[in-house]
Amino acid sequence: MLVCVRGAGDLASGIAVRLHRAGWQVVMLDIAEPTSVRRTVCFSEAVRLGETLVEDVRGVAVAGPDEAAAAVAAGDVAVMVDPDGRSIPALAPDAVVDAILAKRNLGTDLSMAPIVVGVGPGFTAPDDVDAAVETQRGHDLGRVYYRGTPAPNTGIPGNIGGYTVERVLRAPADGVFSGVASIGDVVAAGDVVATVDGVPMEATIDGVLRGLLQDGLTVFRGMKAGDIDPRCEVSNCFSVSDKARSVAGGVLEALDHFRARPRRPKGGE
Repeated sequence: MLVCVRGAGDLASGIAVRLHRAGWQVVMLDIAEPTSVRRTVCFSEAVRLGETLVEDVRGVAVAGPDEAAAAVAAGDVAVMVDPDGRSIPALAPDAVVDAILAKRNLGTDLSMAPIVVGVGPGFTAPDDVDAAVETQRGHDLGRVYYRGTPAPNTGIPGNIGGYTVERVLRAPADGVFSGVASIGDVVAAGDVVATVDGVPMEATIDGVLRGLLQDGLTVFRGMKAGDIDPRCEVSNCFSVSDKARSVAGGVLEALDHFRARPRRPKGGE
């Protein structure tokens, strides 16, 4: 069974890891210059590096559907630059999962595959997707909506260790991003962890630097550029997060639900 995951950031990658381990072949579609912050657990890094590991699952960059088919047949996750999903008809997947996390639907619809799942706000089941999965931290995290929509975006990061907006680092200026610290470093509030055209980006709280943009990326002032985890568990920087695992469980539930109850052939015919 082949699933096409739109997006290759940390939540999308957590979904891909769980689906891969559950026996699905996974192709991921992302942008040409990914802006993932938690790069150590993002298959989007394969776009930049050619290949990457998320936990024990290998992701490899591919140029098109034929290379994607060869990669998944070899047991890897295939990662392709295709933000608009134009390759989906050629891939002919059994399922499409939109995990772009754009807070709105960027074009995913029921015609894309026999099973279509939306992750986060912006999707309504069964109107534009078969199911939608909650991404907001709290009691309903990972819940599958077969009718309805996930909670709207609040604009406030989830609470970790008593911190919300404080744990997110944002670019201090427009310009080119350059890291000073590395993911996994323990930092203190006020430490310079990166610069943007020479303007320092300082740690906002004490903790471990869980995420940081890659060097050379052009950023804008206020753009999310880093993530500090106040729990200070360095190993957490290199494993799928609790949130991603919960959301991935919801996606797997939805796929299994509709795989057992097929309702449309490919293409929505």
